[in-house]
Amino acid sequence: MGKLEENYAQIDPVWDRVRHEALEAVRSEPAVGGFIHTNILQHLSFENALAHRIASKLASSEISEQTVRDICFRAVSKAPQIANSARADVMAVVDRDPACSRYMQPLLYFKGFLAVQAYRVSNWLWTDGQKDLAYFFQMRTSEVFGIDIHPAAKIGKGLMIDHAHSIVVGETAVVGDNVSMLHSVTLGGTGKEDEDRHPKIGDGVMIGAGAKVLGNIKIGNCCRIAAGSVVLQEVPAKKTVAGVPAKIVGEAGCTTPSIKMDQILSD
Repeated sequence: MGKLEENYAQIDPVWDRVRHEALEAVRSEPAVGGFIHTNILQHLSFENALAHRIASKLASSEISEQTVRDICFRAVSKAPQIANSARADVMAVVDRDPACSRYMQPLLYFKGFLAVQAYRVSNWLWTDGQKDLAYFFQMRTSEVFGIDIHPAAKIGKGLMIDHAHSIVVGETAVVGDNVSMLHSVTLGGTGKEDEDRHPKIGDGVMIGAGAKVLGNIKIGNCCRIAAGSVVLQEVPAKKTVAGVPAKIVGEAGCTTPSIKMDQILSD
């Protein structure tokens, strides 16, 4: 390891791990060398690689890859929380998804991770007043990844979205830190009401596949929402809810449901 790489390892262990895995992958599978070099090894920082990867996926004939890349570079430069949250998301995916064994996998292959990072850029654009660009990012994220997150939604760090297909997060939704959700989750409204109309998800919540949480309701910290449930009322902290409409069926079963990822409802 050279001196430059040693400095990276000291200040950014996530990026160092990603680069190390990328080098190993190129050595073991030369056919993917160009792909991995373009998306990881040619970049000097996690921020640059993240901006490049988002741009390469969202660019289209309507807005060029270079323009989208410049937007992403500007976002990660002006808002350090974007890349810092992405680092936490990488660690969350590795920790909670048994199909993920390497830090480079979310950055290269996992559409849930990439969609969330594209949302983070669109959220920065939205708060910066660049709403049409934010809508463009939302549109392309939905088209490319099959995930629709409004740029005004507020999402914390350490989010793990497994499989990720058909996830919808509404404009006034709030998602706390260290949340896990599976495919086909909806955080939506209940009608045509204006203003604050979407759920507020606490820290450490696990939301099972196909669950729908509707309306301006609060889901307390460290809850479990069973797969296929339709949640229409507030849920106190550390509870398990299930059913249509969802009802409290017991305690959460552990202190950190989103990390344990236990989806079995016990007696």
